[in-house]
Amino acid sequence: MAQSPPQSGQSPIRQLQTVADLLETPALARVYAQVLRDGPVTVSDIVDALDIPQGTAYEYVRKLETAGLLEKTRDQRPYEYDAEPIALTLSAAEETRTITPALIAAVARREADEDIDVYINRHGLDGLAVALEYAFEYVEGTVNHRIAARELDLSPLEAEIILQALEPVATEYAEERK
Repeated sequence: MAQSPPQSGQSPIRQLQTVADLLETPALARVYAQVLRDGPVTVSDIVDALDIPQGTAYEYVRKLETAGLLEKTRDQRPYEYDAEPIALTLSAAEETRTITPALIAAVARREADEDIDVYINRHGLDGLAVALEYAFEYVEGTVNHRIAARELDLSPLEAEIILQALEPVATEYAEERK
C-alpha cells in the first residue's frame, strides 16, 4: 500500500530547504527571528518592526508557514502567526552542528552588522555557529576573548569583534540554552 504524502508544509525535506534558505537569506531569517521573539504577530506587525515591503513580508510568511516553521494562530483577518523553534542537528565527517533560533538570529543580523557579515565571509556558517557557542560563554563570563581567540584560531582582535557582535544574540537567547 502506498504511503500518502505528508500534508502541505510538514515535509522534512521542505523544512530542511527552508532552514537552508534562512541561513542564506538574512531578510527571511529576520522575519523568522522576529516572529519567534514577538509572536503571535500579524504581517502588518512584521512590516512595521522590520521595515520591509508588505509583499516581501507576505511571501516570507507564506514560505515559513508552508515549511511548518510558522503557524497561523488566528483564523480571522488579520491573521496572526507564531513560530516553531528550530532545533536541527546536522552531522558530517565527524562534526556536528545544531541549527538553532539563536544561529538564525545571528544570520538575521548579517545585513545590519558588518562584523558578522565579514566573519561569515571569512569563516563560513560553521565558523559562525562555533563562534556563537563561545559568545554564549562570553556572556556567561566563563570565556574571554583571548580564550576564544586561541580556541577559534583567531587573532585576539578578531575574536573580540565577533564576540561583541554576537553578544546581543547570546544575551537574548541565553535562556533557550538552559
